[in-house]
Amino acid sequence: MKNNKLLMIPGPIEFEPEVLRAMSLKTSSHVAPDFIEIFGNSLELMRTIWKSPTGQPFIVTGTGTLAMDMAAANLIEQDDKVLVISTGYFGKRFNDIMDRYGAKTTILEAPVGEIVSLKTIENELQNKQYKALTITHVDTSTGVRVDPKPIAKLAQKYNCLSILDGVCSVAGEEIRQDEWGLDMVLTGSQKAIGVPPGLALLMASEKAMQTWKNRKTPVGSYYADWSNWFTIMKAYEERRPSYFGTPPVNLIVALETSLKIILKEGMDMRVERHCKLAEAFRTGLAKMGLKFLPDSAANSANTLTAAYYPDGIDGSALLSKLSHKDVVVAGGLLSELKTSYFRVGHMGSVSPNDLIAVLGALERTLLELGHDIEAGKSIAAFQHELLRSN
Repeated sequence: MKNNKLLMIPGPIEFEPEVLRAMSLKTSSHVAPDFIEIFGNSLELMRTIWKSPTGQPFIVTGTGTLAMDMAAANLIEQDDKVLVISTGYFGKRFNDIMDRYGAKTTILEAPVGEIVSLKTIENELQNKQYKALTITHVDTSTGVRVDPKPIAKLAQKYNCLSILDGVCSVAGEEIRQDEWGLDMVLTGSQKAIGVPPGLALLMASEKAMQTWKNRKTPVGSYYADWSNWFTIMKAYEERRPSYFGTPPVNLIVALETSLKIILKEGMDMRVERHCKLAEAFRTGLAKMGLKFLPDSAANSANTLTAAYYPDGIDGSALLSKLSHKDVVVAGGLLSELKTSYFRVGHMGSVSPNDLIAVLGALERTLLELGHDIEAGKSIAAFQHELLRSN
């Protein structure tokens, strides 16, 4: 029997074979001409994926949380007012990060599964002058998706920087950074970008870069300081060697490989694929009687699904049985609902066959646990929805 579990959590995801092969290549010097070319090309490819031809890309060793930290460290100074728009665990994390750098934060929290209304956001911006606001595009804890475009426009209207946490959205959800006027879009490598964990990826607008250059005080973090990283990025784009900290050579080789795969598919086609698969997958889950954390389809992510366990089903037993059926999904993350729901990632190189495998394993598991459903019904619904949308 094969011993190969299907990893369907919201990151790390299943990676393309070419990306994994790139990881296994012999490690070169970080100042070797071939690596400099790969690094420089990766920076340029990021602009295309972010749809930000005028943006300044950063590739730094670290996680998505480091990317969040870098945005705060470089753009925020003591007593700056920051508005945090939260739809879950990671909105609150951005609030904690901003507090660490001395910001005076105001957090607008939506009830679980909901989003903060544009009216509420605009009322806050009208009543207080903020230096920046943060948006969690897709909160990995809830599966709630926010539309960043109108919020970015409000930020422009009230002369406020907009920072988008795209950790669970970049390369899976629609993002048009320059067109929408987003000042910062950040992510980590292990989600829809499709590279093993270890890279913090950021794209800063010209306004964000100017805000950093005009700081009155030094950046409070040595490692996160763009003063150390901007010259490195500039050098690699100009195909020159430079050094601040040794980059993770194999990860960046894998990054270039994945970015090329993404652009071969095409960003518009990739976003459409994620959307169709997400809708079909939730159609299948609904046939099992499952309900979802997001309060509407419009607020549901295309990169993951957060669903409640059916009444009377033990969540830990369900997750364990799924794992024994070689399908790994994630439990809940919100502390107040941790044992009430589970999450399935469907981003990056995910295919219809992957999701059929999840639905099949989930059906069998629920039947074994005594849930009253009809075998095969969810897979049929998934197939019909996918055929209808094609």
